[in-house]
Order: sequence, then structure tokens, then C-alpha cells
Amino acid sequence: MDRIFASTLLIFSLIYIFFNVILADEVDDQIAFDTSSQHGLNVGIAEQNMTGKRYLIYDVNPGEGFNLRRDVYLRVANLVKILPKEQNWVLVLPPWRRLYHWRSPIHQTGIPWRTFFDLKNLNFYVPVMDFEDFVRETGSSGIDEIIYLQRYAEGWKDGVFEEKIDDRPCIDNPVYHKGEDGLYRGYFWDMSEVFARKFKCISVQGTSAILKDVLVKSKSRSVFIDRLEEVLHIVYGQKDYWEARRSLVFAKHLRDEGDKFRQKHLQSNDKDDKTEMEDDWRKNHKKEGSAKGGPYLAVHLRRADFLYAHPEKVPSLESVVKQIKKLLKKYKLKKVFLATDADREDVKYLKSKLPLFKYTPSKSILEKYGDGGMAIIDQWICAHARYFIGTCESTFSFRIHEERDILGFHADNTFNCLCGDKEEGKCEQPTRWRIVYD
Repeated sequence: MDRIFASTLLIFSLIYIFFNVILADEVDDQIAFDTSSQHGLNVGIAEQNMTGKRYLIYDVNPGEGFNLRRDVYLRVANLVKILPKEQNWVLVLPPWRRLYHWRSPIHQTGIPWRTFFDLKNLNFYVPVMDFEDFVRETGSSGIDEIIYLQRYAEGWKDGVFEEKIDDRPCIDNPVYHKGEDGLYRGYFWDMSEVFARKFKCISVQGTSAILKDVLVKSKSRSVFIDRLEEVLHIVYGQKDYWEARRSLVFAKHLRDEGDKFRQKHLQSNDKDDKTEMEDDWRKNHKKEGSAKGGPYLAVHLRRADFLYAHPEKVPSLESVVKQIKKLLKKYKLKKVFLATDADREDVKYLKSKLPLFKYTPSKSILEKYGDGGMAIIDQWICAHARYFIGTCESTFSFRIHEERDILGFHADNTFNCLCGDKEEGKCEQPTRWRIVYD
């Protein structure tokens, strides 16, 4: 028996060594793991590859806002969808760090996507994981390769747009630098333990599909594509766009918080409002007009930098009051929910003129979910109103349009925006990008 056991053990040992050698040979020598503790690595490359996965990580320009980042997610999700299934790509979601509009004096760095969105529903469309799960699964804070996207220095040839992609020298000084140890460090969401082994700049012009061959041919197990806003949607407003968008379901704890506010202050609930939804986005196919909405008017009033960037689109507070009162009378509503980045004095003025309600989080809720969570709660409450009116050219309002379309609201009660003072109530209304199921 001892001989049989010893022989069996020897056979399994040889099989283990064989597969380790084969897997290691498949990886470029330049990306072999440094197992020194200073790099935070716990496993060798062969053990990492036993998962059989490849990892696509991405991010956008740090200056981009919350809602543009959600749009870029749709572009990269549909890129993952067209990658070869046999390569087993997983989309790694970049940690959230403090954004321009996140002004609360709390720690807001390294926030996982599960704080804001339902990862189970995202995985019903393409395989995804948070960055912290990538580190846990691979046993490493290291990324094999960074691909830094940039425009073409020469611009469009003769002003004509064409899809193309080329390795090029970096135009700007990237936010990554090579250290004496040969590893790249830098931006990485303010997470000092993260590093990369290779780096290059690529000039791109086209949709995210143009990156497919680069990823398929890469020998790297994990690839980080930065500045992914440089590429466009593969499709826009069509079935794949809307499936990716519908999968972007808000986290349940944020929806629950918004629902509590709706019920307590606005007498609104899903059953009465006809906004009940299945837990799986794939099962939700709402007809236009099937949603009734809560007995309140929702307003998204963008102020802050819009006062300077789009002054013609931002009405005076007096005009806002006038426009809202007109809508309250027309739709026989008695309550207004306000989502805004206006300062306290502006909100105080509006409250003195209107039957206004505004979500104000407790300290514990704010610290737990941050400004991004508060923005989602605002959007969720706006999405359930009987009638919604937003701010022209605001991506925050645009995301609410999409959410209401998914819930089944009529377009006339959804695609509306406040008019600037000089437009005298006759401004151009938002384009109606309607949901597509087939």
C-alpha cells in the first residue's frame, strides 16, 4: 500500500509540474511575477493562470464626471462582449476615487462598484468583478500591461474621420512613470500599492471594437486600458447598447434608501406607482406608459459650473419657480422633489416659493455610500415621479431619462428640460433616445 501511495503521489507531482511549466511558457518572460514582498505578490504566474481567466481593466480621464463614467462602462462592456469566449475575459471595474462634484468632507477613494451598482445584474450581461476582487483572486496588486489611449497628434486627415489604431509615442506626459525596479507606478486611483510591468501609448480613432485585436493578440494576462473615453460606442441606441444599460442596475441598498424617502415624504411606492420591477433586468420589458409614477413632480436643476459653462441653459431661480408652478397646476400635483447642486441659499429660496422636498442623508448614510451614492438616490427618486423635468445638456438628467424609459414612463412625462430666461419657455427639448428590446 505504501508503494502504491508513493507512486500515486509521484504521478500527481509530475502532472502538477508539467502544467506549471506549460502555463508559464505561455506568458511573456517580461511579465513574470516578482515574488518579493515589497511588491505585494503572494503567488507565482503559473498559480495565477490556473484560474484560466484574462482580465481587462479600464479607466477614464480623472476629470470626467460620474455619469460620463457610466456611459464609458457601456462602451467597454460591449467590447468585452465581442472578445473570444475561449479567452475567458473578465471586466475589472476601476475603483472610484473622489470626483470633481464629490465635495463632502469624507474619505472617497478606492470605492468598489458594488457600493453603487448591483454586480449580479452586471454579470448577467458580461463577466465583471471589482478591482479588489481582482487583487484577491490573482494574489497581486500588479497589472501586466498598461495601454494608454490618446488622440492622433495630426488630427483627422483632411477633416475626414476614419477608424484606425497605431502604437505611437506619448503626446502628453502620462500619469505613470518607470521606477528603478523597472515597474510603472503613478495614478492608479490613489492606491500606492498598485503597479504595472509594461506601458505603451496607442493613438486611436474609432469605436471600442477597434481594441479587440490588440487584446486578443496581447500575451498579457491582465491589461489596463486607460483613457477609454477616447473610443466611441460600438452601437448607440440599439439593442446591445440598451442591454448593457439595463444591466447597470443601482445597488439595492441605494434603491431601498430612495424608496423609504418616497414612501415617507412623497406617498410613493412601486405598487401604487406601477413601477414594480423584477430583480433580473433581463425579465423587465416595460411598455411605454405602463408606469404611473408617484404623486409628485421631480426637478433636476443643475447650477454650479453650469452657470458658467452653459449660462444660456440655466434659468434664474425666479424663472424656475414660474416654470414649476405652471407644471404643478397642469398635472394637478402638490409636491416637488428637487435634485440639485445649487448652494444652500438657492435651495432655501426655492423652498420658500414651492412645496419642495429634498433628500438629505444622515451622517452614517453619507459616510457609507458617499456623494456617488447620494447622486444615485436622487436619480432613483426623480425616476419615479409622475412628471420629470431636468436641465438641458446635463448627463445627470440624461441618465434619469434612461431610467424612466426602463421603468415604462411615457416620453412626454420624461424628456423635458427647464428653459433659460431668454428662451421664454420655448427651448429645444431633449432628444428622445427610446429603449430598444429587439
